Amino acid sequence: MSSVAVLTPESFAEHRSGLKDQEITGFTGPGCVPEDEAYIPTYLEAFPPLPEKGAPGEKTGEPASAWGSKIRPIKASVITQVFHVPLEERRYKDNSQFGEGEEAKVCLDIMQRTGAHIELSLAKDQGLSIMVTGKLDSVMKARKEIVARLQTQASATVAIPKEHHRFVIGKNGEKLQELELKTATKIAIPRPDDPSANIRITGTKEGIEKARHEILLISAEQDKRAVERLSLEKAFHPFIAGAHNRLVQELSQETGARISIPPPSLPKDEIVITGEKEAVALAVNRIRAIYEDKKRKTTTISVEVKKSQHKYIIGPKGNTLQEILEATGVSVEMPPLDSASETIILRGEPDKLGPALTQVYAKAKSVMVVEVSAPAWLHRFIIGKKGQNIGRITQQLPRVHIEFTDGEERISLEGPTEEVEQAQTQIQEIIKDLVLVRMDYTEVNIDQRFHRHLIGKNGANINRIKEQYKVSVRIPQDSERSNLVRIEGDPKGVQMARRELIEMVQRMENERTKDLIVEQKFHRTIIGQKGEKIKEVRDKFPEVIITFPDPSQKSDIVQLRGPKNEVEKCAKFLQKIIADLIENSFSLSVPIFKQFHKNIIGKGGANIKKIREETNTKIDLPTENSNSETIVITGKKNNCEAARDRILAIQRDLANIKETEVAIPAKLHNSLIGSKGCLVRSIMEDCGGVHIHFPSEGSGSDKVTIRGPAGEVEKAKKQLLQLAEEKQVNNFTVELQAKPEYHKFLIGRGGANIRRVRDRTGARIIFPSPDDTEQELITIVGKEEAVRQAQKELEILVKNLDDVVEDSMEVDVRHHRHFVCRRGQVLRELAEEYGGVAVSFPRTGSSSQRVTLKGAKDCVEAAKKRIQEIIGDLESQVSVEVAIPQRHHRAIMGPKGSRIQHITREHEVQIKFPERDDSAAEWIPVANSGQDALPQENGDVSPEADFVPRKCDIITISGRAEKCELARAALLALVPITEDVEVSYDLHRYIIGQKGSGIRKLMEEYEVNIWVPQPEKQLDVIKVTGLAANVERAKLGLLERVKDLQAEQEDRALRSFKVTMSVDPKFHPKIIGRKGAVISQIRKDHDVSIQFPDKGDEQQDLIVICGYERNVEEARQAIQQLVSELQEMVSQDVHLDPRTHARIIGARGKAIRKLMEEFKVDIRFPQPGSDEPDKVTVTGLPDTVDAAIDHLLNLEEDYLLSVTETETLAAYMKPPSRYGGGGGAGGLDDSSGGPAKGFVVRDAPWNAAGNKAPDMSSAEDFPTFGTGVAPKQTSAWGPKKF
Repeated sequence: MSSVAVLTPESFAEHRSGLKDQEITGFTGPGCVPEDEAYIPTYLEAFPPLPEKGAPGEKTGEPASAWGSKIRPIKASVITQVFHVPLEERRYKDNSQFGEGEEAKVCLDIMQRTGAHIELSLAKDQGLSIMVTGKLDSVMKARKEIVARLQTQASATVAIPKEHHRFVIGKNGEKLQELELKTATKIAIPRPDDPSANIRITGTKEGIEKARHEILLISAEQDKRAVERLSLEKAFHPFIAGAHNRLVQELSQETGARISIPPPSLPKDEIVITGEKEAVALAVNRIRAIYEDKKRKTTTISVEVKKSQHKYIIGPKGNTLQEILEATGVSVEMPPLDSASETIILRGEPDKLGPALTQVYAKAKSVMVVEVSAPAWLHRFIIGKKGQNIGRITQQLPRVHIEFTDGEERISLEGPTEEVEQAQTQIQEIIKDLVLVRMDYTEVNIDQRFHRHLIGKNGANINRIKEQYKVSVRIPQDSERSNLVRIEGDPKGVQMARRELIEMVQRMENERTKDLIVEQKFHRTIIGQKGEKIKEVRDKFPEVIITFPDPSQKSDIVQLRGPKNEVEKCAKFLQKIIADLIENSFSLSVPIFKQFHKNIIGKGGANIKKIREETNTKIDLPTENSNSETIVITGKKNNCEAARDRILAIQRDLANIKETEVAIPAKLHNSLIGSKGCLVRSIMEDCGGVHIHFPSEGSGSDKVTIRGPAGEVEKAKKQLLQLAEEKQVNNFTVELQAKPEYHKFLIGRGGANIRRVRDRTGARIIFPSPDDTEQELITIVGKEEAVRQAQKELEILVKNLDDVVEDSMEVDVRHHRHFVCRRGQVLRELAEEYGGVAVSFPRTGSSSQRVTLKGAKDCVEAAKKRIQEIIGDLESQVSVEVAIPQRHHRAIMGPKGSRIQHITREHEVQIKFPERDDSAAEWIPVANSGQDALPQENGDVSPEADFVPRKCDIITISGRAEKCELARAALLALVPITEDVEVSYDLHRYIIGQKGSGIRKLMEEYEVNIWVPQPEKQLDVIKVTGLAANVERAKLGLLERVKDLQAEQEDRALRSFKVTMSVDPKFHPKIIGRKGAVISQIRKDHDVSIQFPDKGDEQQDLIVICGYERNVEEARQAIQQLVSELQEMVSQDVHLDPRTHARIIGARGKAIRKLMEEFKVDIRFPQPGSDEPDKVTVTGLPDTVDAAIDHLLNLEEDYLLSVTETETLAAYMKPPSRYGGGGGAGGLDDSSGGPAKGFVVRDAPWNAAGNKAPDMSSAEDFPTFGTGVAPKQTSAWGPKKF
């Protein structure tokens, strides 16, 4: 019996395998025969032959087509392939529900992926017949996948020469892919760097044989080819190649071999010939003959030719050399272009060397080079607009190459002698005309600070002047530090451009600059997207230059520059814009419980969008994964409050949210909130997450809002009032009004005045910060008595400050500049420090010494006293020079001049550094350290004894003598020193770290520069440069790092202890354990590395253990103990009926694994196709092996009963025979029927004379698809891995 499964995606779910039992009809009773038995058909009737191929019209009598054989047969686009998978090679053998198991699922998946149609049928011997139908490509892909997924895979290797592998792979791997598809196998070819020549093939036995055969065919074909390498002198290669490689091409065509000659630029003598052996041999003989002939007949001569003329002899792409070779048969050998040699060698037959030499000299002198002197500024005028002037010359004389070099006062001409002379004459005439008639230039001295204003934004101003007056204006770069502006062009245009530039400078000198304070957060808004908004302002005020600070500077100053009136108008316009921005940037934070955020947003954002549009505000909600509950509303104040009320209303409607207000004095709000909100946050967390909202600072409101669940709101209210009561007992607060300009005077210099008041009263006095809205409000906090006393003292001081007086004093004219320079910085400081006192000095140029002071009486007196102190300092001022090498100046200044600023403030002196002399020294900055690497080799600093001060080394200190000396000492203390640290060369790379991270960390941590010598020098010294204190700390840090590295090295040495032990390879799998479990545990327990031998190693018994000596020894003992236990084990065979194996093993080996764990044994079942299918091997200790065998025999006995019952039942369930009478089918009697006659035909081929009928019992004539014995079981563990 056989069953068929036709698998399609439509019928897969309901399909069942099996064929319908065929009914036997035509019987009328016992002993009757079929009605048609009387007639026996002939062989031709029963098996009519197919029509003859190539005879289209024979049977029908129709004439053959007039097209004859020109019409090619149309191939079917759909093909069918049938192949067989024997039982022993089937991957899935569960036959209980054929058509529904894993095989069916795999086939369905393959059909969906490839588009092919697959039919499965099960033969009697349980083998699998597979029919695949579809397009050729789909069928081939489906077949490959079926073989890989339904058939067990084997593997084999085939060895072919390594050089043949690339032919198996083919171009872009196409040949290999085709071979894998054709044979349904996987072919693994070793990598080029792998010495192995073995190619591994994985697949079915049939596929492996096909692939092996194809690979050997490819290799055999390549064996017929040959490669020959000839080493011939490089000088004779041109004769073998011929002019333009014609000779070698002809040779390749004649012989059929491929000839590869290295190019002239490659210094190789080897010529490679490949192809068929006979062709290669013929080509080699021909090449040798040419070589021998030329070697015998040729001679050489050497000539000297200027290096500059070599390129003319070589010609474009070497064409000239090839032309000489073609014309004379002489090879010209040129020295390399990067060589200084001028010697050229000619090689050829003696009678041909003369003509060749003549051609070489002719080519060398065919081109001449001439230089014409012309001022560099004239070059672009010589070239002309868009190259017009020079274009006329090049069109007239196309073979002349004219080259202009920037910054050089010469023009190079190159080309044929006559044409170069003509071009030279024309250019000289252009130069003469330009210099004497048409061109002029002038230089104007303009202060460098005006240069960028002359240029204008994106060069607008300077470009206008250039276009208007047809001149060229050269403004020096800032780095040149030059004031000379050069104007070149038409004489009249030059004068007019000069006049306009001078007028622009005069206007700029009379311009006014105004600084506007604008918070940096508004800068981007004022500028607008892509500068659109600020462009409108600039268009409105075109004469005003508006400069915004760089965002990285975090500055609020916007500078306006231009005519006075325009600057004032622009400032008012910008202030109005800023006022609108401030009004619209009011912000409110509304705490809303997280679970209600989605309701506030609404479906598709409908709610939040509506609120935004109706209130004209910006509303920002926290992200979903954020822990924040705060919603931020931005816009005008009234609009923000309206949006807040609407959002809170949504929350109230959704939950039982209660809101209450508590009256707490505003002065206590800050103390109740606590540092960074810690106190109020603790109350909110303690009361179940209620929200407590304090009014905004400066609003004056006492109302504090508490919002949340009803019970928690009451609890929070009680806690808040209790905390406020505690704060009020100890905190009495009074507020005092005073003009902001008085605040600095009240505080005093260095806080001296306010400190005296605090010390006398014990009260705390708080002045407003620059960000506070109430700038006049002074707060006094403390005990009531102390606060009242401090209030009284401050009120007296403020009252005195309100009495404005005017006074004057005499100040020597020579000191006036000190007070008014730097835009009156000293006067501004006096006004800030002494209550806004106004100090007026006489105009510049006046001889008056009278200085007027106006302000509060106390402030005026204090300011007068301070001015006299400053004058005293100026009169007693001295200048001290300190000689410090220029290379240290940057280190002394510190980051952004911080160190110098500190010294000038501390010692009240002025420090002036000299101009840099770039030729004197070079600075190499060190990131983030503020230090400079030294220019000397290895970082050595020149000894002071050898130091000769130069002008660029002198630093000048001005101030009082005693303070100058203190400042001088402070400067000298900042001079960096260099010290050597002994560090072994082996440790340098560890100190440097990956990509320099280690040494960079040390330099940043200690603010020093660390120099490590080059690796090739192998020095044991590291140099540390910086301030003395920093260098000392860095040395200690470096030595500490060295100690750590040495300890690591010692530890590595200890860990590298190694022991090799010999263990029989048969025990290795047991020592490794399942998935490496046993060996991994040993490695983990003893902290060691254990290496087993590779497959190809000679000594397969050696195991290497590496780690600490003690741990290695313990691991060795553990392995030795494991081996001892394994040696005590025995193996016994037990014979179990193969039909019970699957039941004993269980699903996915679960039952057998449990059994092995229980008895501590290893049980091995036979492989499919084994000679002894019933032999099971049990390995373990003798006692456990006996117990396991007894248990297995008991299981076999139980399972055999079940198997016997199943087989008996199956015998009764078999369908009746098709032709026999058994089984009672159709009411036939067994005794009356006898054996069936079978199908009989007349005139069969085997009945003819000399032919013999086939023997149906012969296995040769009728081979079976498989054996009739019970199916062999595949191991439940899967295919054996070798």
